[in-house]
Amino acid sequence: MHTIWKGSISFGLVNIPVKLHAATENKDVKLRQLHKECHSPINYKKVCPVCNREVKSEDIVKAYEYAKNKFVVLDEEDLEELRKENEEKAVEIIEFVKLEEIDPIYFEKSYFLSPDTGGLKAYALLRQALKESGKIGVAKITIRSKEQLAVVRVYEDTLLMETIYFPDEVRNAKDVPNIPSDEKVVQKELETALMLIDQLTVKFEPEKYHDEYRTALLELIEQKKAGETVTAAEKNPAIPPDMTDLMSALEASLNKTKKKPATRKKKTKEKKEA
Repeated sequence: MHTIWKGSISFGLVNIPVKLHAATENKDVKLRQLHKECHSPINYKKVCPVCNREVKSEDIVKAYEYAKNKFVVLDEEDLEELRKENEEKAVEIIEFVKLEEIDPIYFEKSYFLSPDTGGLKAYALLRQALKESGKIGVAKITIRSKEQLAVVRVYEDTLLMETIYFPDEVRNAKDVPNIPSDEKVVQKELETALMLIDQLTVKFEPEKYHDEYRTALLELIEQKKAGETVTAAEKNPAIPPDMTDLMSALEASLNKTKKKPATRKKKTKEKKEA
């Protein structure tokens, strides 16, 4: 597994040398853009619209646009100095919290942490301490010149670091338009919806989920490579007109699951008897 960063985890006076490895990978099928006439890949050039000529990399500077077409130019030397000041190679755990206290909206990217030379004992100690305490560590780390907030937790038998967004990077849910506030919910519709949820509730088994679009796209590419004739798959039947009615849609969904309705009332009765 490729190492993308080397440093250490520190909590209190304990220092653990570690290596960082990407825990996930993007498996999107990337398509190139070609010239329709000759199938040559399209090249992209950096062109200045004012000077009307291509600009070389050494002639490009970075800047912050603080107003429309108004910029503050930042020298590479200034940026490099700032990077050096903040790029301390350490994952500093600053406090410990419970995982369930962090809403999933904050999670960004996951990384495996492996012990580097001389770090086996301290690595095992932190892993066991996190397991027995039921806590996760909140930490700060700088990756690729960007300071990140992160959490360190145990995943299977490995320490996992997950970068999380800072609070000001998560947009305010109150700014989302057209959210119903006091919309009256019909009791019968609610009961049917709860019954549908019961019927579709299973134990989470991630291995049973697959990217069907990616699989179909790769199959299409292989067929094209082999020169086979590709035929479009039949479309799913159109939704009946009465599905626009919420209750009808719920009842049809229940029938589609082909399971006996979950007895929510029975569960309530059992709770009372207990």
